[in-house]
Order: sequence, then C-alpha cells, then structure tokens
Amino acid sequence: MRYLTYLVIACVLLTACSGSAPVQTIEPLQVPVLQVQSGSGITYNDYPASIEGKENLEIRPQVSGILTNIFVDEGAFVTKGQPIFKIDQAPFLEKLNNARALLRSAHGALANAQLEIEKLTPLVAGKVVSEYQLRTAQQAKETAQGNVDQANAAIASEKINLGYTLIKAPCNGYIGRLLKKQGSLVGPNDPAALTDLSDVEQVRVYFAFGETDFIQFKKQYGGTTIAEKVKRVPPVQLILADDSIYSVRGKIDLFDGQFDKNTSAITIRATFQNTNGLLRSGNTGKIRMGIGYAGKVIIPQSATGEMQDKIFVYVIQPDNKVQKRLITIFGKTGESYLVKDGLKAGERIVTKGFDHLQDGDTVKPELVSNTAQRLVKNN
Repeated sequence: MRYLTYLVIACVLLTACSGSAPVQTIEPLQVPVLQVQSGSGITYNDYPASIEGKENLEIRPQVSGILTNIFVDEGAFVTKGQPIFKIDQAPFLEKLNNARALLRSAHGALANAQLEIEKLTPLVAGKVVSEYQLRTAQQAKETAQGNVDQANAAIASEKINLGYTLIKAPCNGYIGRLLKKQGSLVGPNDPAALTDLSDVEQVRVYFAFGETDFIQFKKQYGGTTIAEKVKRVPPVQLILADDSIYSVRGKIDLFDGQFDKNTSAITIRATFQNTNGLLRSGNTGKIRMGIGYAGKVIIPQSATGEMQDKIFVYVIQPDNKVQKRLITIFGKTGESYLVKDGLKAGERIVTKGFDHLQDGDTVKPELVSNTAQRLVKNN
C-alpha cells in the first residue's frame, strides 16, 4: 500500500516536471495607414532647352581692305549705330575722287554738245546746213547726258563703298570673339566673320515636345488651333544650368510647323525678358511646364518606395494583410505623386515603416489624415 502511494507521488512529480511552456502569441505590427483619395493637381515636367538672343548677327565686311581700327573689345555691349571696325579708307577716297573727275568731264562733254545744237539750229532753219547734222548733234548730247548719269552713279557707288569702311553695330547687343586683329586684310569672301553680335534684351529659349507630350498639350488647353491653345498656356519657368530658377517667367509664342522625322519631336519657342543681361546666346537650361490633372489618385511621395526605377506601395487588404504593389505615376505635384495606374480611390496604403514589411504580413492599421490632399491644396 505504501509502495502505491510513493508511485502515485512520483508520477505526479514527473508529470509536473515534463509539462510544456505556454505558447507566446506575436502581436501584429501597428502601422499608420492612409485611405487614398482622388483630387486635382499639377505636375511639372522639365525639357532641355537652348538659349539664343533675339538677334544673332555675323558682322562681316562688305568691302576688302586693311583693318585699321577696332573700337570695341570682346564681350563689350554696343548700341545700334556705334562704330566697331574701320577699314583703310584711302583707296576708296581715291576711287571717289576719280569718279568726281569723270563727272566733271562728262558735264563738259554735255555742255559742248548743247553748244553744237545751239549753233546748228539757226543754220538748219536757214538751210545752210542739212538737218542730218542737227540730229547728229542732238544724239551726241544724249550720249553726253548718259555719261553724266553714269558718272553720278559711279560717285554714289563709291560713296557707299567708302561708307562700308566704317562698320557700325546694326543693333544693340554684346560683341563676341574678335577673330581678326588690327592690320589684317579682310573682305566679303572671308570664311570667318569679324565677330558676332547678339541682342539679348529678349532671349528665345528653344525646347521640344515628344508626341505624347504634344497630344497631352492639345488635350489640356482649349481652342481649335495651336495658336489659340498657345494663348492659354500660363507663363513657364527657366531652370538655369546650376538648377537655379531664372527670376523672370517667359511665354510660349511659337510651335514649329512639323515634327522632326529623326527625333519625332516638335520644336517650341518661349521668349523671356533679359533686361539685366544675365542670359547670353549659347546658354543652356531647362523649361519647366505645368500640366493639370483632375480626378486622379494623389498620395504622399513619402508613402512610396522605389526599387530599380519602379515605384511601389504597400496596400492593406480587407483582412489587414499587406500587398506590395507597383504603381505608375503622371508625375509629382509638390511632395505628392499623381497616380496613373495601380491604385484606386478608397484603398488603404501604409505611410511609414514599410521598409520592414514583407508581402503578406498581417498588420494592425492606424488610420491617419490624408496629408496628400492637404499638400495638393497648399501647392
């Protein structure tokens, strides 16, 4: 009997010592969640651009000769009519004086022809000489008059050539490099110009649309023609090479007539005022244009991840499991994305902490305010 009692006690102790530990349950990760909404926003696209002055002129000599004076330096600002080069005038003064001498000789011949007519006229009337001699004298006068006219034209031509020896600025602008030095022989057929002159009080900025951008542009703005749509385009921004924004906004004023067959792009021109001369011909930059969208899903950029140039979000399923989903976007508006595909209004997405999530994890969602909508309203 005592033996059975000991046996029961030993079994109880053995059972107690071999009992399993209680199972611990893992709580779902609590994450902030945003319910996606739709709204309106503007995305901004940047297009590479080249800058040219309103006038970009090559300064070339119109007569040949020795360059005797250079009145400006490289990069100098000149005004319309200001002398910038001078070619040796001596040969042209000589030609002008020779033309004037020929004119005096022609006037003398004309006067002699008139005297001959005056002498023969009464003699013909008195039938002392034949009428043929008078007609010959009248013809000689016509020839002499022609010589006078020709001499006057030669003088005018030589005056023009003499004027070409002083080369003046055809417009306001900045002088480029001076490719010829004082004492150089210059002429109209030289392969290189004396210099370039650029009027940059206004600058023309050229950029291009691809076919998709062009179609979107036509949809966005009212009007039946491109000219009517251009009038409705708001001012655009110019982003300079250092990524700073030029202080003055410009206006699109020209679309090319056709697409380039090689690039499938159409050239567009925007004009900017440049009264401070900050921009010069040859500068590069980017044109920033806004495109408006209505009724699109808007989410904070901070609620997305990026991997290999693809954007993804974590969507909360009805059973509170997360699904990693790729999305495509129209572009950015402030600190938010305008979603093109991949999300619908009303769905929930994780806004923070998704770096530690895996597809299929169960989470405990904590709904937060839709900051994306607030961000759009503030932009």
